[in-house]
Amino acid sequence: MAVLKFRVYLEEDDSVYRDIVVLHHQSFFEFHQTILKAFEFDQKHGATFFRSNDNWARGREISLERYDRDYRVEPLLMKDVTIGSEIKDTSQKFVYEYDFNKHWIFLIELINVSKDINHRLSYPVITRTEGIGPQQYGTKSLLGNKFADIEEKYDLSQTAEGFGSEGEDEEVSDDAEVSDETDEMMDNEDV
Repeated sequence: MAVLKFRVYLEEDDSVYRDIVVLHHQSFFEFHQTILKAFEFDQKHGATFFRSNDNWARGREISLERYDRDYRVEPLLMKDVTIGSEIKDTSQKFVYEYDFNKHWIFLIELINVSKDINHRLSYPVITRTEGIGPQQYGTKSLLGNKFADIEEKYDLSQTAEGFGSEGEDEEVSDDAEVSDETDEMMDNEDV
């Protein structure tokens, strides 16, 4: 039985990655769930893997489900496909896309193949975490639920007092200049 070790990079920053070890007979669905767990993402959105090459070209698709879009070739389904069946060489690569609206892209490469199974582990397993992963939904999840409460209590829109676009002169400043000139003239008349 082969043990496959993959490095899963965030496409935008290759210093952020997770190493995940799977058994060759496990499904892409199990791999998908582990990637999301490793990057602390929820499982609410669509996802797909593409078999890839050294140039990260997208090849055969292995999808969570069949989506409403035009396919050149019907995708394989994650639950039906074992990881070992899609390994064509010892440096196999995959592209993984999660949430088709946000387009989270992960680059996956096989970095080790062995036969040493650790029977104390429950595969797939995350063996290494490097870098701070992205926040799936932006700053709201970075600061937790308390930030959402603050955001709702205060008007943080641009029309709120004190907010303007960067480099934008405020209308008040023009009036302030006129009134400063008037005050200066009045002071000079008193002298």
